[in-house]
Formats: sequence, structure tokens, C-alpha cells
Amino acid sequence: MRIFVAGFQHETNTFAPSPADWPAFESGSAFPAFSSGEAMLDRLGGTSLPMGGFIRAARQRGWTLLPSAWAGASPSAHVTRDAFERIADHIVADARKGGFDVVYLDLHGAAVAEHVDDAEGELLQRLRAVIGATMPLVTSLDLHANVTRRMLQHANAMSAYRTYPHVDGADTGARCADLLAELWQHGRPWATHQVRLPFLLPLNAQCTMMEPARGVYERLSELDERSGVRLSFAMGFPAADFDECGPVIFGHGPDAQAVHKAVQRVANEVMELRRDWALDLLSPADAVQRALALADRSDKPVVIADTQDNPGAGADSNTTGMLHALRAAGAGRRHPGQVALGLLYDPAAAGIAHAVGIGAEIDLSVGKAVRCFDGQLSDPPVSGRFKVLSLSDGVVPMHGPMTAGGTAHLGLSAGVEIEGIRVNLVSGQCQMLDLDLFRFLGVEPERMKLLVNKSSVHFRAAFTPIASHILVAVAPGPMAANPATLPWTRLPAGVSRIP
Repeated sequence: MRIFVAGFQHETNTFAPSPADWPAFESGSAFPAFSSGEAMLDRLGGTSLPMGGFIRAARQRGWTLLPSAWAGASPSAHVTRDAFERIADHIVADARKGGFDVVYLDLHGAAVAEHVDDAEGELLQRLRAVIGATMPLVTSLDLHANVTRRMLQHANAMSAYRTYPHVDGADTGARCADLLAELWQHGRPWATHQVRLPFLLPLNAQCTMMEPARGVYERLSELDERSGVRLSFAMGFPAADFDECGPVIFGHGPDAQAVHKAVQRVANEVMELRRDWALDLLSPADAVQRALALADRSDKPVVIADTQDNPGAGADSNTTGMLHALRAAGAGRRHPGQVALGLLYDPAAAGIAHAVGIGAEIDLSVGKAVRCFDGQLSDPPVSGRFKVLSLSDGVVPMHGPMTAGGTAHLGLSAGVEIEGIRVNLVSGQCQMLDLDLFRFLGVEPERMKLLVNKSSVHFRAAFTPIASHILVAVAPGPMAANPATLPWTRLPAGVSRIP
């Protein structure tokens, strides 16, 4: 087969403060930078992204790949009109050249543009208008995709991640190669069925390392193998204010009755578990006090997730609520140099640290008061006497379960310390999802007593093996840990904000 391949990755928090413009996709930040043509295959072929898994699977089968473009940017507010149209125009223009048999797209599934609520559905519709109604088109999706009617209408089949943290991106891409082979061999369109759940699932509750999500996905995979129905459960990104936000179970297969039965079975199970998607959230002060008590009797670090400032969910990774709480509790004086926070996005402070150099002690203000989802301002910057411990250009090769083969580009970065608390300052936004994001500035996470990670769930893949305990804190920030607290305006009347 000759396969047209392209990708578009963005997770949009419509309540977040900062949009994703074209430069955000050009740089990529935690994602690979924008690429096209053969350079796209070279850049992505060795990664753990779905495109990487698909490229390797396609080459093993001897298929020919016709690369268009791949664009990804860190989660944020809306994708700007300019950025979306640049990306969509590039992909559609390449498709018009023809010369291929099938299409694979590496999509996220939760992108909202300034002018288009359903960005992936819009891209798929434009592409379908070019390739015609009969050409097989398969897409991979993030587990947090907000799957829409248009997406299901214009893709012949879609497959979503089954893990959160997302350690199966490459496996999902390879699964899409299997889907294309099956569709091509079958020669006729498959049946599709979907069930939309009438409630939103909080991000922290979606972790597949814990129940109930772990059991649901284990049984989904078993049913997939037994039934011959290609099943997915996209739990949704619960911070996109449009009428198709939320969890969807869907499936594809040659037997319409079997598809309907399998999808409904998964949906019934999730509905039965509705009350089990519970949250255990702590205030910053309570999280630090509990962490310090646990750390005193543990030889492994205690990890606190600063979930409401997670740049992986649209925040800017620059709030200071947890740093204030650490200072107020005297965490650094209690365990000097063994308490660390990362990543704190503050290009100005990082630049000052570079200007004065390693070893300098300076009066510095770090972080920012930002407008939160509830309209209130977050905590003020932290000001005081900081010591510069380390400097970096921010180019960080990563080796974790989610990130192996990837490189973060964080700009000028600095490791600083205040009152025994180490802070990793960066000039590019990336959630703390890899041990290397501490290590590159001299923090050895395994040797710490207490780590504060600006992340919600992804950090668990790399940090669970080294942690004695994991706590989740709700310091003021742009990303609501509980979607019920967001100021929704467009959710359908029948959709509950909580399970």
C-alpha cells in the first residue's frame, strides 16, 4: 500500500489563559517541532508517539509512506485561526497531489480552534472531500479525545490510547497499521457504533494505573480480542467548553451487531462504576504537611502533583501556590537541598540566572499571579534570596516510559535554591513527566525527600517506581481538578459535570 500520513496534536483547554499560535507549533516545546516531507519521517520514526509506532509498523510490512506534515503544540487555550489554517491547508494541499491508496492521521482528538470547535472533525471533513468517500482513512487518538460525530463520520476507523500516563502511544500507532491492513483486506466499510456518556470524568480520576480505569481498560482489551470488534474508550478532556465534550466509547468491525453489542457492554460497565471515579485532593498546606510527615519515615521521595497548574492540560506552569506552601512549612530547612519543584516557567528569571552565573546569590522574583478558572488570581510571585546552582540551554533528551526517544526544548533554564528548596526554572512549557526534567539541572529525584511536580497524571509513569507516596494538591491555577467547578456555558443539558 501507498499511505498518506500526517499529524495534528493539540489538547485545548478553552478556559486556559494562553492560545496556541503558529510559533507554538513551529517550536513544539515538549512535542517535536513542526516537520514535513521526509524530514517528518526522520524526526518521528524513532519516537514513542503514535506516528513513530505507525512508521515502524508500516516499514516492517513493506508499505510506502507519503509524508505530508506533523504539527504538535503543548496544551493551552484555543488554537489560533492562523495556526489551524496553516496546518490544515498544508495537509489538504498535499493530499490533492494524490498517488496513495489509504490515509493515516496521528490526531489528538481534543483540539478547539478559535473559529472551529471541532478542529479534528473539520480537518477530516476537508480531507475526505479531497480523497473521496471510499478511500480508507484511519486515525489514532489520545485517550483524552473529545470524540465528535464528524470525526466518526469521516474516519473509517479510529483507535485511542488505553493508558494514562500515555505509555502506549507507539502501540496505538501500530494498532492503526493493523486496522488499515484489515480494512484493506476486507474491501468494504466497517460498521461503527458509539455511546456518549452523560457525565465528565476528572483528569486525576482517569489514571489507568488505578481503579476503576485500570480494570475497565483491561476488560476492554480482552473483549476487543475475543469479539473481533476494535474498541476504544476516549475518556475526554474535561475542559473544552463545547457541546461534544466528554467520554465516548466507540468501536468498529465488519459485523454491525457484534460492534453494537461490544460497545454497549463497555458503556454499561462504565455506567455501573459511575460513583467510583472519586477524587482525593488536598490543599497546598495539607499536602505539604502530610508529605513531610511521610518523608520523615521513608527512604524514597514523596511526590506531590500540582495538578491545577499542569501545562499538559492548558496551564502555563508558572503559579506559586505550592512554593509558598513549601516555604511556609519550612520544608527546605527541614530537608536542605532535598526538596525540589519543577518545572516553573519563568523566562525572565531564568535569563537573570544566566546573566549572573552559577554560584551567584541574588534577590529574585519567580512565578506569576495568573487568572484562574474561577476568575480569581493565583498566589503572588515568590520573592527572596536565591542561589544559582546550575544552568542549561534547555535541550533535554528524555528516556522515560512516555518520552523515550523524545527531546524537550525548554530554552534558557536554571536550577535555583531558596531556603533549601530547589526550583527548576525554564523558558519553555512542559509538564514534569520525566526524571530527566529534574536531572538536567542537577536534581537527582531519587535522592530527594519531597518533589513537587507540575503535572496531573503523566508524571506517574516515571515517578511511581521511585516514590514512597503520591499526593495530589489543588493550589490555585488555571486547570480545574474538578470539572464541576469550571464556568461551563455550552454543555448539553443532559451532561453532568461530575460522575
